[in-house]
Amino acid sequence: MRHTSTRRAARHCPLLRLLRVLLTVAAALYALLFVVFFFDLDGKLLYYVVEPLLCRHYDRMERRNPLDMPYRTDR
Repeated sequence: MRHTSTRRAARHCPLLRLLRVLLTVAAALYALLFVVFFFDLDGKLLYYVVEPLLCRHYDRMERRNPLDMPYRTDR
């Protein structure tokens, strides 16, 4: 009778292999998110990249000047 070790059997089981891959991906994603939030990289991205783009966009917009509008007193 031939004995196969549980380690060798677990390596060939597709369900356990899928579980191992999913856990590895989840752990890597958790580590990446921890680094992003620990160093506030999302806030720095917004401050240094997104905000200047938005400021440039909204500073170029045409706006009506409320001081140029006539003030109606006959109402």
